[in-house]
Amino acid sequence: MRANADRSELGKFDSLSSRFWDTGGEFRPLHILNPVRAQFVADRTKLAGARVLDVGCGGGLLCEALARAGATVTGIDLAPGMIDVARLHAAEQGLDITYNVVSAEEVSGGFDVVTCMEMLEHVPDPARMTATLATLVKPGGAVFVSTINRNLKSFLLAIVAAEYLLG
Repeated sequence: MRANADRSELGKFDSLSSRFWDTGGEFRPLHILNPVRAQFVADRTKLAGARVLDVGCGGGLLCEALARAGATVTGIDLAPGMIDVARLHAAEQGLDITYNVVSAEEVSGGFDVVTCMEMLEHVPDPARMTATLATLVKPGGAVFVSTINRNLKSFLLAIVAAEYLLG
């Protein structure tokens, strides 16, 4: 099955990848939000010893938090630069995380936990991606998704205000 991806979005993130771990840069909101979302996941599922897949992992921010909580983590993203940055940062931190440049449609299921954070707003068919996520988790497992709504208010606040006005 063809990857559910927007090539222009992938190119944008690939070009920003070298600045992913700059906590004062354009990914600052994710760095601020990450402890909250990692705790949200940890409060709702057992992470120690769990097999976790993070779809659209970017530079590995959530992957690292979940690995520190004891999970065996695989992060996937279609932006090669992001995966390179994620691998490098995890190695610098002494974390054993598997990162792959692969689409969710190409991954075999059976994960205890699947996460997909701030990615659905970047794919052409969010409903298809949600269905794909459901195939990746084993029965009784948990799927965690966070995304910005696709409405005018969200567009104005998240895209126009945050990206263009605030950088």
